[in-house]
This record gives sequence, C-alpha cells and structure tokens, in this order.
Amino acid sequence: MRGRSRTGPTGQTCGGPEERLDPSAAVIPSGIPVRGRAAQGSLDVAVRPADGRPHCRKQVIVVDRVLNTLKAAHEGSVGVLLADGTEPGPVYYDVGSGAHMPSTKEWHAYDGRFSRPRAATLRGSCTCGWRGMAEYPLDWTTLPADKPLYEADIDLSGPIADYSAHLSVIRDAAVQLPAELTGILTELVGRLGSLAAEEPLVALKALADLRHVIAEVGQDAAYELAAQQVPIEEIATGLGTSETAARTYLNSYLHP
Repeated sequence: MRGRSRTGPTGQTCGGPEERLDPSAAVIPSGIPVRGRAAQGSLDVAVRPADGRPHCRKQVIVVDRVLNTLKAAHEGSVGVLLADGTEPGPVYYDVGSGAHMPSTKEWHAYDGRFSRPRAATLRGSCTCGWRGMAEYPLDWTTLPADKPLYEADIDLSGPIADYSAHLSVIRDAAVQLPAELTGILTELVGRLGSLAAEEPLVALKALADLRHVIAEVGQDAAYELAAQQVPIEEIATGLGTSETAARTYLNSYLHP
C-alpha cells in the first residue's frame, strides 16, 4: 500500500494514510474494537450514510488525561532531516502582533518557503524518541518550489511502514490479554455502545458502576506491583508506554 500526501495544512485526512500515525494500538488491547483513530482527544470516525459512500466526521471525545498520556508515549509522525543531517526544530508562523506564535513540526512545513528550513529526507518518527534508520530523500528537482509541499504527490509509505514496524515491536513486548478476557471486554464494549444509543441513562449508570470497579481493582493491582517491587521499566514495557506515562498511570490509582 502506498501512502500518498493527501493532507492540507492542518494535517487532516479522510480515507487514507496520514502523516500523523496511529498510536492507539500501543495501549489498547488487541482484539477489542475501538471507533476509529485516537489523536489529541478526538476520533476521526468513518460514517457510512444511506448511499453507502463513507465520509468523515470529527467527534470530540473526552478522554481521561492519564490515558492520553499513555497513548501519547508512542505517537508517530513523518519526521524530517535537513541536508546537513540534523533534525530541525519547529517552524513558526508569523501571524503579526500577538503574544502567541503558532508552530508546527509537520513534515510538509519544511518546504524552504518564507525562510523556512527545507527538508532533504523523510523518515519514521515517534514521540518515544525512536527514529527510523531508513531515510527517504525528497527530489527537489521535481518538486514545486513555489507551492506548499503537502500539495505534491509524495510517497509516505516508507516512513509509515517503518513506524508500523516500530509499533509492532512495542505491541509484541506488551502484556497480552487472555482470549477469554478479550472476549468479555469486546462484548461489553458492544453492549454499552448499543445502550448509549437506545437507553443512555442505563449506559451511564453502568459506566458509573464500572468506574468504581476500575478504581478499586486498579488500586489493588498497583499496590501489588509495588509490593512485588516490579521495576518501572518492566511495567512500562508491559503497558506499551513510556516510564513517565506508566508512573503517572500507577499514581492515578495509588493517589487518586
């Protein structure tokens, strides 16, 4: 599958590979259905209307801060290297007067226009610090110098595949849920989803009970890990996240 540049300045896409890669599977147990791709507190949900043609709709989802921290530990993107082999800092946009100056590190911002740095190669990148070994040069002899880089037909499949391979390593090292438990959780997700549409008050009551169970069981599990003196490195690997995020996750149960 070839990932092509199909995004605008915001990096939003519909129905294709993205420059912002999906980190959610690093912390969501394999086999449990989730509705779309989580990124920065939102889901891009593919909705199939009556005519059968899918379109995209943005839904704002309130996600627990701690879970966002777990997910963000392995958020992928297409990274950039300059001609001298260095990784550039963010690009700042001059919007005139004001205290806030917006910035971005999206690969297509490094197009050499308006005194910005110009990307020489692309590679896979992750917020955990991982960088893909493979580099994918940009041929500036064929790229337009006076147009945004995101409008060019640039193949992003290499960085995307490299990040996917990195994420596979994270997934494989994480603890695997027993098949029976995965089945129970899958059924629970489905039933709660149906209740949210058909009997929303019942769904909210069930979720209130679940919050109590999660808090109680989570505290027991966190105390047990502390009693066994399990190293934070092992906990982070098992959860598929960073040590900082794992520590925050444990403290959310130990010190609610």
